[in-house]
Amino acid sequence: MVRELSFLFPILIVVGLMQLQAFVVVGEPQVPCYFIFGDSLVDSGNNNELVTAAKANYKPYGIDFPQGVSGRFTNGRTMADIIGQLLGFPNFIPPYATVTDHEISTGVNYGSGSAGIREESGSHLGDRISLDRQLLNHKTTISRLSVLQSNKTFTQEYLKRCIYLSNIGSNDYINNYLIPNIYPTSNTYTSDRYATVLIQQYSQQLKTLYNLGARKIAVFGLGQIGCAPAEIAMFGTGGKPCVESINDAVKLFNERLKALVDELNKDYSDARFTFINLTSISAPQGDVAILPDVPCCQVREDGQCLPNSRPCPIRVLSVFYDGFHPSEIANTVVAIRSYIAISPMDASPYDISHLARL
Repeated sequence: MVRELSFLFPILIVVGLMQLQAFVVVGEPQVPCYFIFGDSLVDSGNNNELVTAAKANYKPYGIDFPQGVSGRFTNGRTMADIIGQLLGFPNFIPPYATVTDHEISTGVNYGSGSAGIREESGSHLGDRISLDRQLLNHKTTISRLSVLQSNKTFTQEYLKRCIYLSNIGSNDYINNYLIPNIYPTSNTYTSDRYATVLIQQYSQQLKTLYNLGARKIAVFGLGQIGCAPAEIAMFGTGGKPCVESINDAVKLFNERLKALVDELNKDYSDARFTFINLTSISAPQGDVAILPDVPCCQVREDGQCLPNSRPCPIRVLSVFYDGFHPSEIANTVVAIRSYIAISPMDASPYDISHLARL
């Protein structure tokens, strides 16, 4: 119970903060545009028309979202949505699948459920837009924007002032490394070597983003995947709160990602990369992990919500909405602590509010 309260107490604080948000975030957005890359933690509808099992365009997803069912893998807003609101954007950043020329100047969401750093991650579920493909889509967006603004130099300077968010890598474990009967990676690499290989590829992708004009880039580490209800159901915990072997593997990735961000800041003096530490954010006491939670919705075999099922009635008390994805209230904790760090461990070297001002 003490551990549960250690997480619920900041949630209650955040609820109060969000009630004040409408009065705090006023005027023009703090940056001209906001671009979002990642997986189902940030997907806002890009998977809706894809042939894949990884889609959330059905109830009970979106039950608390203002526009209802949208393709978001949660009951309400994603962490990327809430960060956008904290940055002062009056509307949610639209998904690439439906974005119009009128909308692209304020940003695009490229996130895709089941996507990974590696091209093959999530392929057993069907189509998905890998990070490499998201970067190609962003290149197309820049071309569209340059034509609309009729000045390539202006567009380049414009893009340098925007915030870029990248939250990806979970599927390289959940829908790749942790499924040895489908993917060979766990037989090819030790967990230590796999983390190194992932970071090497991610490094090239973040450099591509820089070469496309990004200068303010928030890079999210992975959460404690071993605490997800679906992973616990699959692997068991041996009496521990979470699947320790999975969290140990994720820790290796996060340590290398933090080092990569430091290296990128050293190598690109005109850019500002920052590392958002989801492990710190989800463990407010530092060495205490979030206790595994029962999914708020009824889940099918793959951990997603059973279509048209009835979710739990008091969703602000649930950390997980389905077997993998956080509830809106958990997303709110992540978003606010990413935007304004409570602990020095939450963000390094900047939180997103500081990044926006640079």
